[in-house]
Amino acid sequence: MADTEHFVREDVRGFLDMLEQMGGKGVEEVGAIEGRQQMKALGMVAESEPRKLAVIRDLTCPGPAGEIPLRFYDTKETREPGPCVIFIHGGGFVIGDLDVYHALCSEISHHLDLPVVSVDYRLAPEHTFPAAPDDCEAAARWVASSPAALGREITGLVITGDSAGGNLTIVTTNQLVNEHADVPVIVQAPIYPVASDVSQHHSLAAFAEGFLLTAAAMGWFTEQYGGDANDPRHTPMVGDCANTPPTVVCTAGLDPLRDSGREYASHLIQQGTEVVYLEFPGIIHGFTTLRKAIPSGQRDLEAFLDAVKLMVERYS
Repeated sequence: MADTEHFVREDVRGFLDMLEQMGGKGVEEVGAIEGRQQMKALGMVAESEPRKLAVIRDLTCPGPAGEIPLRFYDTKETREPGPCVIFIHGGGFVIGDLDVYHALCSEISHHLDLPVVSVDYRLAPEHTFPAAPDDCEAAARWVASSPAALGREITGLVITGDSAGGNLTIVTTNQLVNEHADVPVIVQAPIYPVASDVSQHHSLAAFAEGFLLTAAAMGWFTEQYGGDANDPRHTPMVGDCANTPPTVVCTAGLDPLRDSGREYASHLIQQGTEVVYLEFPGIIHGFTTLRKAIPSGQRDLEAFLDAVKLMVERYS
């Protein structure tokens, strides 16, 4: 049961009650294959319809272990030179794909009026760390090179993603700060990211169960992903986050990962990085892809994207 001491929005409470009535097993009980099916099924009932855009097409780019599937979104058939958004999906490095995040990517392109490339990186446990960061970095460098397949002259990158994708957003940005791509990362925008060791955080204990993402699932995801927690490509805050580009971080108030986002934003601010930090009260992890079930999350997503838009306009 969810702890009633916490402020929980009415639509969030309704959604959590529905999940409780449905029962069902956690991803740590059913495993990766069924967990992926569960995430797709939840998205089909809980996520908003995708926006209609001028361009939505699947393509691939070269990766370290073969072609990486991508999906390309744009509000315009052709456009002047400008930034491109790279979106890296969540799902604990184990579940999630282009389809689960299709509506969100269409929303990001619509709201920012920018091209978006969604990256279908390799998943654990079939492909453990560092397969995911390797693929995301390769895709980002490819987009930065203004490949003919995009038909766009890219002047800068805006890297964003949620949860595990928030982790990969930070890791990819750091890699491109350390070893420059053809164009710079002008803004990074992690959404409820895993930036540090979450096991010691108060939020993990406070929201361990009853708020969609559980502590048990988090532990299982971490185990499936593998890797060394002391490697900055695994846990970005153990490394040097100096020279980080302007950053927008958002968290959810009822999220086991909340304190990781707080800690990361605070760390960047102390280092002198320009940061917008948005913490949305009374809402759960995953709200950006549950906007039909939790309509109030649409306003939060728009507030986050407004902040990204502000940063992009200042630095592009």
